[in-house]
Amino acid sequence: MDVRSDRFRDPLSTEYDFIGSIVVRCPGCPKTARVVPLPGAGDSGERMLFRRRRLVCRGCGLSREWRGRLLALPRGTAGPVTDPYFGLPLLLRAETRHGWLWAYDLEHLDLIRRFVRASVRERAPWYEPGPRLTLVARLPAWIKRAKNRDGILRAVARIPASSVAA
Repeated sequence: MDVRSDRFRDPLSTEYDFIGSIVVRCPGCPKTARVVPLPGAGDSGERMLFRRRRLVCRGCGLSREWRGRLLALPRGTAGPVTDPYFGLPLLLRAETRHGWLWAYDLEHLDLIRRFVRASVRERAPWYEPGPRLTLVARLPAWIKRAKNRDGILRAVARIPASSVAA
């Protein structure tokens, strides 16, 4: 039996902390594209979630802008997940027997990997300020179960993180 001494402490980050750069499959070519906020788009006081976005692909030069107000945030893990702005498939995803494991970017994927790998998972004390429904707290139960640890870590290893250009 593999005894892990890793500890994980919830950093109190939410899903919204990872939408600064979303890695997607380009609709114009088979390469990686990113959904990023437009430069200067946050100057008007808009919340990060509703800032204007741009889809950019370095492979084919595709560039599109999103200015809408309607978002399609992921709900559940039953099917493949798309980005909330353009509805394009996320690149960092893998199907497991329990559902889809996905991440917006490499930092998000690393947080999930560290959480799953840890044998001791600490939540923030109830008296600390900060969000209560953090990304870690909202993970599906099948990801949190220790009996699924090895399968989930194999799924994380299958996700093509090496194909994501910096």
